[in-house]
Amino acid sequence: MSRTEVPPQTGRVQAPLAAPPTAGAQARWQARRRRPGMLALAVACIAACAVGNWWYWTENGQRQPIIGVAHEVPAGSVIKDSDLREASVAVDPSMKVIGIQQRDQVAGMRAVATLQAGSLLHPKEVTRKALVTADEQLVGIALEPGQLPDSALRPGDQVQAVFTSDDPGAEAAEGMPPSIQARVVRVGAARESTGERVVDVAVPKAQGPQLAAQAAAGDVALTVSGASS
Repeated sequence: MSRTEVPPQTGRVQAPLAAPPTAGAQARWQARRRRPGMLALAVACIAACAVGNWWYWTENGQRQPIIGVAHEVPAGSVIKDSDLREASVAVDPSMKVIGIQQRDQVAGMRAVATLQAGSLLHPKEVTRKALVTADEQLVGIALEPGQLPDSALRPGDQVQAVFTSDDPGAEAAEGMPPSIQARVVRVGAARESTGERVVDVAVPKAQGPQLAAQAAAGDVALTVSGASS
């Protein structure tokens, strides 16, 4: 009989092969790989929903018809119906506006401040109060550049109407004061050709005729003595 030779044993022991991963371990590993991607997708979905809700509220939210300004209205001027327009906007509850149903009431009121075209009308920008009191007169003064400060005048500003006649002696003989305290009621727009503008001022009733006569002769200049609080 032939003998089968067995190779001699060496000192090295071969390590057993690692067992292949089970199906459950593979699933857990794949889930961990997908988790960051799922989180990113969830964040993107939440952001998209927030933007969509904001856009929908802006475009289709609590819109209401309110009064807007169609044309510029100088301060102190009577507001005409043609100066108003309807605007439909989503208004913040804290914002004060005037509903379009009050349009007939607003027409005929006066602008407290200059109303800019394209703006929304605020309740404090209009008034029914008279521009002058019972003890005052309203005088319009046409002034050229140099006869009034370059700084913008505003309704309520306190000014001095200074008489600039070439014959101050005649004024003194007639007992006319050198100037009259006045309150700005309205400031007209400057004419493009000359830069002249008309400023309406309220003065004591007794001094109204004097100021009107000097203004007609072009012998008045305005100086600002202060502003109303």
